[in-house]
Amino acid sequence: MPRPSTPPEPRPKRSGRRTALTAAVAAAAVLAGGTPIAYATLGDEVPPAAAAPAARGTAHVETRLFFGTERPDGGPDVTGEQFRSFIDRTVTPAFPDGLTVQEGRGQWRDSNGVIERERSYELILLYPASEARLRDPQIERIRTAYEKAYAQDSVARLDERTLADF
Repeated sequence: MPRPSTPPEPRPKRSGRRTALTAAVAAAAVLAGGTPIAYATLGDEVPPAAAAPAARGTAHVETRLFFGTERPDGGPDVTGEQFRSFIDRTVTPAFPDGLTVQEGRGQWRDSNGVIERERSYELILLYPASEARLRDPQIERIRTAYEKAYAQDSVARLDERTLADF
């Protein structure tokens, strides 16, 4: 004998508040998976998740030289053509693998206490750290040659150890 069919019981309606809460919890769970976690510590320890990525490259030295273009003796400024010629004749033979030259504006206080502002050039040389002893006298010859050729008080030098990957 067949059973009498009874209508299914109506599902209880969820309140809008409960549905919103469920959606918020689900969204937070999804977002938390891709959100970085910030760590605050009082010591020197860094949690593994916050550690910096592995360093790449090999040990190099970056030397930057800063060349002014105004002559303290009152002579004409060093022109762009003169500077390019200096790079071609003096720098490129010592660093044929590559270099970077940037134009800029600089200022410095001269020996009389006067602030001098002038057009300038920055030469960037990058070479293996293992060549530092070989490169040092070459770089000093470049500085001296520019100072003599264009009556400059000095050519500033900045050396930094770094890692380079090509």
